[in-house]
Amino acid sequence: MKSLINGSVLCAVLGVATVAGAQEAAAPAAAPAAESVKAPSADAIRDTWNYFYKGQGQGPVLVEAKLCTDVAKDGPNKYECTAEVGPEGVKANTNVMLWQSYLVPQGDSIDDITVQVKQGTTVRETKDVKVKGEGWRARQWTGVRLPKAGNWTVAVMRGDQVLKEVSVTVTGK
Repeated sequence: MKSLINGSVLCAVLGVATVAGAQEAAAPAAAPAAESVKAPSADAIRDTWNYFYKGQGQGPVLVEAKLCTDVAKDGPNKYECTAEVGPEGVKANTNVMLWQSYLVPQGDSIDDITVQVKQGTTVRETKDVKVKGEGWRARQWTGVRLPKAGNWTVAVMRGDQVLKEVSVTVTGK
């Protein structure tokens, strides 16, 4: 009886192991290749943790800002810029967003950021941006109008301080 139970357990284990092995072997073919990323230093991680957990009142850190024509609303790239404006620019009246990513200290709410849109040196539009320290990344995308051909600049500002400027060429319709 004991050998019958041991034999049944052995068959079950081998059967499960074979199925698991087949699934593992099939998984890499079905899954997309993971993007290789550089690991940050221990000091960089420690500094980030300290800022997030203890940096209240010191303001946001703008990590990235770029002009996009599309931001994913769902899927694996949810809230990411999925179509960045290239060096060739955009046609006048194309829907464009300034996609931004911030590190905001936990619990802070920042409401003094603006996105300023300029054609040459003339300010054409200013929009308020609000971000909260609810997670590791606070992402925001702000729709901007670029109605005329020419050289435009879209800037992220905090008060009079320019955090980042992005230049774009707008061509005729």
